[in-house]
Amino acid sequence: MDREEALSLVKNYVQNENLIKHMFAVEAVMEDLAKYFDQDIEKWALAGLVHDIDYDLTADRPKEHALKGAEILSENGVDEEIIHAVKAHNPVHGPERKSLMDKALYAVDPLTGLIVAAALIHPDKKLSSLDTQFIINRFGEKSFARGADRDQIRACSELDLELEEFIEISLKAMQRISNKLGL
Repeated sequence: MDREEALSLVKNYVQNENLIKHMFAVEAVMEDLAKYFDQDIEKWALAGLVHDIDYDLTADRPKEHALKGAEILSENGVDEEIIHAVKAHNPVHGPERKSLMDKALYAVDPLTGLIVAAALIHPDKKLSSLDTQFIINRFGEKSFARGADRDQIRACSELDLELEEFIEISLKAMQRISNKLGL
């Protein structure tokens, strides 16, 4: 499945524009991490793009999130490695995170939300105004962006990345597509 097919599939299942923007953010970060680790860029990016394909369908049943997505992706011929990463990104039931891609998607998912929240509290609400230290400062504030699971973000250590480096890579990826994100 190429990106255009994946995006079409996403738009069939996801109606919320902010959720689609989140999926674009995760896609961009996964792409940059794939470059960093010299991995399959297209595969990693696709995993980011489709990771929440079932979110609207499972919004009131979080234990099913990612399982229904895996089913949708399987029915549409998506690569098994991507399907496994999608399943593994939900800590409620996810299978063991084995591959670098699994580990990256798990840690990236909440970090993109934290970065968006940080942009929204900045006076100009622009990603371009943020730097890594600003994000790290917000990361340390327990009351800020409570939905962004800090332990899940800290799982970047499973990638042998320090938190600061992980945030820097992620922020730059999101800044690269800031127009698409509306930030």
